[in-house]
Formats: sequence, structure tokens, C-alpha cells
Amino acid sequence: MKSSDDGGADSMSIGALAARFGLATHALRHWETVGLLHPVRDAGGRRRYGADDLTRVATILMLKEAGLGLSTIKSLSATVDRATRHEILRPTAEELRSRVAAAQASLELIEGGLNCTHEDVTQCPTYRGLLAERAAQRSPSEEGMILAVAPAS
Repeated sequence: MKSSDDGGADSMSIGALAARFGLATHALRHWETVGLLHPVRDAGGRRRYGADDLTRVATILMLKEAGLGLSTIKSLSATVDRATRHEILRPTAEELRSRVAAAQASLELIEGGLNCTHEDVTQCPTYRGLLAERAAQRSPSEEGMILAVAPAS
């Protein structure tokens, strides 16, 4: 299925579309190769992009910024089923939640250092509290390792 109906006045060249989004033309060609874009061709065989292609490129860029890979974006574009969409997006949402939590913890540490009135930040009660929290936390894999090496009673 072609994205654009014709190569008329409302269409643009690959160079114009790439420039509009600050992309290299090879990125658009690659997206076409992997099945994300389907430009029409004019009489000379040149790619022509229309309004639907503009929307599709904007969507691809937003989804890439959200951390999705091209294969995931292609899977999303191929489905209209809500359950399938949720199945595709759930792992990325979980990863983003984890990254946001890690970034928040990092920000708290940095802000603690900025707001600390102690000359030596390692003597700051807030900093020491953050360290104690971190030392008390263990990942599931660490828990398994601890259990695996613990002597049997």
C-alpha cells in the first residue's frame, strides 16, 4: 500500500522531507527498506512524499525518542488491535519506568550534594542516609547469589 496517492503538487522530494525533519536522506531510504515508509514514485522513479508520510515520519521520530526500535515501531504500525499494542509497548514502558526511577535517584544524590553545607559531603547526614538506603537495597539477582552461597543449616 502506498502512503501517498499521487506525485502531485502537494508532494515533496526525499531531500525536502529529510530537511523538514533534520534527517539524512539515507535514514528515510532505510525506513523504506524496513517497511516503515511507502512513498509513491513519480514518472522518473523518484520518491514523492505526501501529508501521510509527514505524519508517519513524525510518528517514527517520536517513537524512537521514546526508546522504541524500528522493528517495534514496524510491529506497532502493523496492528490496530489494542491487546497486541499493549503487548508490544509493555516492555518498553517497564524499562522507561526503571530508567526514570534511576534518574530520580541520581537527581536526589546530586541535589543532596548541591544543598549540603558540610565541607566534606561524606560527612553529611543526608548523604550518609542515601548511602545506607543504597547499601540496604539488593537486586533479585543479588538475592539469589546470596542465597546460593549461604551455607545450608
